[in-house]
Amino acid sequence: MDTKPLTVDGFLDAVPTPGDAPYTARFQLVVSPTDDVVDDVIWSCTTSNARIAHALLTEIQPGDLLHVSGVLTQPDSVAEPARLTVDALEVLATAPARALKEMVLDRYGDYVVVFDADTDAVPVFTALGQWVGIAESPDTIGTLIEIHERVNGGDA
Repeated sequence: MDTKPLTVDGFLDAVPTPGDAPYTARFQLVVSPTDDVVDDVIWSCTTSNARIAHALLTEIQPGDLLHVSGVLTQPDSVAEPARLTVDALEVLATAPARALKEMVLDRYGDYVVVFDADTDAVPVFTALGQWVGIAESPDTIGTLIEIHERVNGGDA
């Protein structure tokens, strides 16, 4: 694999998601080398920096203009996408305030849940960004959190 240091400015494309490991996050960044939409490129990004993951999962919103630095990895196979592993992030400008019509975030102690009007399923993760799982309905959130605490010693 070929790797290169890279620093770019771009807009957060969608709500970031927790990564596969604790204290990680995945997100997509829209980078425009020109002012023409035709030239826009979407970068798949990850971070294993706990501070950045926490900010992405709790503070930063789609549409925010970000300045990111990290390492771009070009895979050996052309079928696989390039990935930017971010180790520095700065918010250059926040997106205009939007009304949350479809989704609502809520806290359950040290846990964060995402209610979506279009589905009964409720994604659950810790306030630090560790993925817990998906509750089949709002009624099963407590059970999912209890199981997670039993498996992880009671700490989120």
